[in-house]
Amino acid sequence: MQGTRGVSTLGDRRRLLHGGTRGRIGLAVLLERRRPLPGFPSLRRVIAASLLVLGVTLPTWAGQLADPTLHSEFHVKYVAAGAVYLDRGKSAGLDQGMKLQVKHSSPSAPRSVTSTASVIAEIRVVSVAQTSAVCEVISQKENMKAGDLAYLEEKDIEKAEQAKTMGNTRKYPQVVSFDEGDALEEEARAFVPRPPLPEVNRARGMVGFEYGGIQSGGPFASNTTQLGLFLKTDITRIDGTYWNLRGYWRGEMNTTGGSAAPQTLQTLINRTYHLQMTYDNPNSPWVMGVGRLYLPWAASLDTIDGGYFGRRVEPGVIVGMFAGSTPDPTSWNYSPNRHLGGGFVNFSGGDFKSWRYSSTEGAGDETVGWSAQRPFVFTENNISYGNVFSIYHSLQADSPQIPNSNGKSYTGLSRSFLTVRITPIPRLELDFNHNYFRDIPTFDFALISTGLVDQLLFQGLSVGARLEVTKNIALSTTVGRNSGTGDARSSLNQMYGITVNRIWRTGVRGDLRWSKFDSSFGNGTYSSLSLTRNFGEILQTEFLLGDQRFRSSLSSDTSYRSAGGSVYWFPPKVPVYLDAGFTREQGVLNYNQWYTGLGYRFDTYRKRREVKK
Repeated sequence: MQGTRGVSTLGDRRRLLHGGTRGRIGLAVLLERRRPLPGFPSLRRVIAASLLVLGVTLPTWAGQLADPTLHSEFHVKYVAAGAVYLDRGKSAGLDQGMKLQVKHSSPSAPRSVTSTASVIAEIRVVSVAQTSAVCEVISQKENMKAGDLAYLEEKDIEKAEQAKTMGNTRKYPQVVSFDEGDALEEEARAFVPRPPLPEVNRARGMVGFEYGGIQSGGPFASNTTQLGLFLKTDITRIDGTYWNLRGYWRGEMNTTGGSAAPQTLQTLINRTYHLQMTYDNPNSPWVMGVGRLYLPWAASLDTIDGGYFGRRVEPGVIVGMFAGSTPDPTSWNYSPNRHLGGGFVNFSGGDFKSWRYSSTEGAGDETVGWSAQRPFVFTENNISYGNVFSIYHSLQADSPQIPNSNGKSYTGLSRSFLTVRITPIPRLELDFNHNYFRDIPTFDFALISTGLVDQLLFQGLSVGARLEVTKNIALSTTVGRNSGTGDARSSLNQMYGITVNRIWRTGVRGDLRWSKFDSSFGNGTYSSLSLTRNFGEILQTEFLLGDQRFRSSLSSDTSYRSAGGSVYWFPPKVPVYLDAGFTREQGVLNYNQWYTGLGYRFDTYRKRREVKK
């Protein structure tokens, strides 16, 4: 045994772990004997090599730990239903599965993850891009908002530092074993590719059938039954590509009965859906999207049934085209037969932590029945500083072709919306708005009490505020002087609201809103109340009350009272769901609408987590 090299016994085999370009070598096992083992360097040589490695790597490791870019603190930049978006991603060390605790951003609050007094929610990273991350909500005491702080748990901080050290190489260290020679001279750094990113082929959503009916009274009584389909999906990086499918749709596939079913409030709300397939590859200059969607760089154009495509001609500059119909009944110039198309250019830059800007300019034409009716130009600009200050402005000018106008020209500014938002303290948000319409908006007036068209009710100057009185109670208001085109005198518009995240100890979230408006197209009041309660991930319930009083010479009476509710049940360990809903409306239309559904729910990310466990 003394003269043999390459012996591979358990006692003589030594394992060393190499960690990227700054490898760490365990040399303690080499010192277990006083004399050199066959095939191993002398003890003196080992000690010298150890000192050399420590001398090179320790300052580097110290630099990593002191690196100010290795933060355990992140900022919430956007909150959606069941999802939270952070302002950093893989470049800051975040990885799928990491947990974070969320606190309100407050100068007086302790900025430490070890302090749990002000923790409002716990979230888990489910999808990571290079500079952003998407998280799911594990538990929540009160609502999160943009600007809140998210802290990594202690056990994940070291993992984030290691990910930051490896950077964008998309490689991880491999354990290599050997039984002879000098590790520093003989062993090369061995790397293998990382596993696919968690957002690749990630699919979440629900698809199912619904069966329901409408029973209406009055002079046009009817009794109809409906068979419908419901689809909700969030599929990212389809088949490893950069195509994504997101959105929802609920509609009737077949209606039977003695007469045509009335257009109910629920039917109108179902037509406000978005379902889009988009392509956005950071390594490609092309971007595109199809479906029912907003133009991402000009949401003021409202929803289109169509698509867009663009090209990054320079960093921060995108040039593109768009075209489609305008099917959304909440649009300010809604018309079922209207189409539009045109081109745009967008300039953007900055980051979400400090100054950020986006500016879009474009031109196009509106058509009715494919006959050119209204060429227009538009611009949309936004500038913000962190979560403290923002200015948004959208403008559209056009030249409508109006029959029998006696040569009168209407060329000029058709609409303008300006809002300035300021957050002087984390619990208080102020906004100052100015809204202008040359023409009377044509959105569906039956949607007033839903709150989806509040921006269109207030013309002229208005001031709004939202104050978090306590961690569970928030007050909001908007007050302004209406001065719409054609008004003989100005009038006071008002809106007041209160949100209670937890009513007593019931876990019920309540939202109450009341509004009084007087504009050039009509006047009235509306009030609404919503109550929601979630029982973990198994049961979700919602109850709604609404009252609308609207008077206008431009439409028939749309005053009504409504009550409704819905429930979703997700049986544990079974990939199905059951849902049911009911709506009762009394007014010009008197009807009862109900539905019940059964479907399949899927979540490939959840399955991956269960497999790992």
